[in-house]
Amino acid sequence: MIQKPSDAYSRRKFLGIAGAAAGIMVLASSCDKDDDSMMPNEGVDLGSGDVGILNYAYALEQLEAAFYTKVAESPYSGITASETALLTDIRDHEIAHREFFKTALGNAAITNLEFNFSSIDFGSRNSVLATAKAFEDLGVSAYNGAGKLITTPDYLTLAGKIVSVEARHAAYIRDLINNGSFADNTVIDSNGLDTSRMPAEVLAIAAGFVKTKINASNLPR
Repeated sequence: MIQKPSDAYSRRKFLGIAGAAAGIMVLASSCDKDDDSMMPNEGVDLGSGDVGILNYAYALEQLEAAFYTKVAESPYSGITASETALLTDIRDHEIAHREFFKTALGNAAITNLEFNFSSIDFGSRNSVLATAKAFEDLGVSAYNGAGKLITTPDYLTLAGKIVSVEARHAAYIRDLINNGSFADNTVIDSNGLDTSRMPAEVLAIAAGFVKTKINASNLPR
């Protein structure tokens, strides 16, 4: 069985960006959202500017953390000790990312999202790893695409530190499925550059797993 979280956020200090967090909190405090970020008939509004992009990242981290928590609750058949240990680490990293954004955004943070994982067979290694691969590849492409939309240098540094962790996750999951596929041509182009996606495309791909309607209309483009 995969071990339960033990205060993963405080235990894993790998983010360690107190200055950036303080900066986010200052900006977020000037952009507080009313009514729990909910716009009538439009869903949860991510907001605009850098705060909107941070909420976008927060939404994706919520999705990944929820998925890996489910994996931990019901490990797939035949899971090895090595897989257990490393999937536990990934779960803890995603929880840390999620809690970092939640704390840093403060009152400007979107609400907790609801997810639909009914299409995933958590008892099947193939189903779990295929979904993990899809989420990790999507997350990397999302941070890559959002980078040019961020105007505050400290936030760009933060995004770079997180996307590098997500890429490590993606490489591990890919090699679990097919050894040596960690950087194949499905994610790396002929120039040696990773895939990049804009928020609208990322959210459209993730929508099948997100029950809560998300309004990204105010994000920078």
